[in-house]
Amino acid sequence: MMNFINRQNKHVVMAVGALFLIILPLVLQSGGNAWVRIADTALIYVLLALGLNIVVGYAGLLDLGYVAFYAIGAYMFGLLASPHLTDTFPAVAALFPNGLHMPLWVVIPAGALLAGLFGVLLGAPTLKLRGDYLAIVTLGFGEIIRVFLNNLDHPVNITNGPKGLNQIDAIHFWGLNLGKPLTVGGFEIASVSLYYYLFLALVVGSVIICHRLELSRIGRAWMAIREDEIAAKAMGINTRNMKLLAFGMGATFGGVAGSMFGAFQGFVSPESFSLMESVMIVAMVVLGGIGHLPGVILGAVLLSALPEVLRYVAGPLQAMTGGRLDSAILRQLLIALAMIVVMLMRPRGLWPAPDHGKSLQNAK
Repeated sequence: MMNFINRQNKHVVMAVGALFLIILPLVLQSGGNAWVRIADTALIYVLLALGLNIVVGYAGLLDLGYVAFYAIGAYMFGLLASPHLTDTFPAVAALFPNGLHMPLWVVIPAGALLAGLFGVLLGAPTLKLRGDYLAIVTLGFGEIIRVFLNNLDHPVNITNGPKGLNQIDAIHFWGLNLGKPLTVGGFEIASVSLYYYLFLALVVGSVIICHRLELSRIGRAWMAIREDEIAAKAMGINTRNMKLLAFGMGATFGGVAGSMFGAFQGFVSPESFSLMESVMIVAMVVLGGIGHLPGVILGAVLLSALPEVLRYVAGPLQAMTGGRLDSAILRQLLIALAMIVVMLMRPRGLWPAPDHGKSLQNAK
């Protein structure tokens, strides 16, 4: 009987949560599209954090170059949905006289496959590395991708270099253009709200995939490698293939998130994919609760929305000091203080995963 009541309560909470997420952008857009854009950005970072959680949280592989897959997805969409390729290469213009305008069902698989391929290419030479050495190699990979994007404008102009790609199409499918408002029953749904629903659908799908992976044999193999790689290998787990699969699966999420970022912004440039972005994504996973899906989502939402919300706090504080403190620097200081407080009060994250493996043995 108690189990039935608990299940019933769980379903009620899920229904209320789903209703809240559905009406959230409609409420926020009444206060201005800026608030909906904050929610959209938070959902993109949730996608990134879920992908990195596969690599760091499940498989225990420290990846500081995850932003590279984000960049690959964004530039892939920018090249497929902007006039850059047709303007630069006459052969492409001849093949696509009306321009490259790829629909959603082409963009998402392409972003996932391309980023996943690069994830496997990154994982292959790092199979024997662990800890700090793995972090340094992945960090270097992220910087190499950014430098390549910044310099691939000559002798053949592929990425347009530091000027970036602009005039990127909005996402369109089934005759619906997310770049334009949609009127339903006399009520106008803003473009940013339409993007919110698309990002929310991708996040829900990603959460389901990650949850099923966690409970599967593959997920248990990843966690065995995370706890003790030597013991996992002794038990017959092919650690090489499992690590490559973790890098590839995590990278696919980054590629999809990047393609959504490119469509949402309408412009991509190398400055958007700096090392700081990778550090922030890792911080989202660690501060939320490494290896625990609800914690990772919570960490991504808080750390992505906090800088935008603190804009409204940093301004008055700057005025109180007579303008002597720069508001951007003050905002970064407040974010750093918040992160320090969280790690001191909740060292295992805001919403940590239940103890298992070595942690459970140590607790005894």
